[in-house]
Amino acid sequence: MKKTLLATAALLLATAAAAQLYVPGETLHYRMSYRAKLFPNTEVAKVIMQTTEATLDGIPAYKVYGYGQTTAAFRWILPVRDAYTVWVDPQTLRTRRFDSDLHEGDYTFRSTYIFDWFNHNVHTRWQRRQDPEKFKTMPISDKSMDAISLYFNLRTEDDANIKEGYERELEMVLEDTVRYLKFRYECREVKKIKNLGYFNTIKFRCKIATSDGFAFKDGTEFEVWISDDRNKIPLYIKSPIKVGSVCAYLSSYEGLRYPLESFIKK
Repeated sequence: MKKTLLATAALLLATAAAAQLYVPGETLHYRMSYRAKLFPNTEVAKVIMQTTEATLDGIPAYKVYGYGQTTAAFRWILPVRDAYTVWVDPQTLRTRRFDSDLHEGDYTFRSTYIFDWFNHNVHTRWQRRQDPEKFKTMPISDKSMDAISLYFNLRTEDDANIKEGYERELEMVLEDTVRYLKFRYECREVKKIKNLGYFNTIKFRCKIATSDGFAFKDGTEFEVWISDDRNKIPLYIKSPIKVGSVCAYLSSYEGLRYPLESFIKK
């Protein structure tokens, strides 16, 4: 179960990071909790996401930095320190570079992806623990994204398009392959967010395909509630695991581009 929780932690961190891309000055804070039948709902980790203006190789860029770490009470059984950094072209809003630096128990992993949009290729390199560094170049399409940037599509989607039957499919670039992610609109509903209050939200059900490519039947599935306003930030994320579920919820925020008009009451 520990490995499952670690994988889910990384997935939730990536999800939270992606939805707030491209708004310099914005900071989102999340709390992550675990719940099971005989285990009370318990906070196990914190996640912070920050977007700033920066430069990459002397060229202006948006820089998104995400960092997740287990709380002190759980660090002895679930020691996670995961960091993701994405550099984005401010003009095309496409990723130029993606870095990850993951420390999960005795497992370490580092990766770098360089996106060559002129030739529609991505150059990846990655290393686990003390293994030799590996390299691969793969073709990409206009739908290809790093794991952090996937949800930018949700943020910019026209509200008029988000209705019954709405569905999108994207391509997620990993070290040596491309995985497919499908998300579909579920409903609009009022959602209570711990310590913040009640919000109007848009709920999506998301599924990541298996390594077989388009085989979604047995893929990882999770749910995302985003604010039903112009910000479209993720307010709540839930991912079932073999025993119980892992959730992430927004705990505080700064520097939003628009007023959080989805807020109803405390």
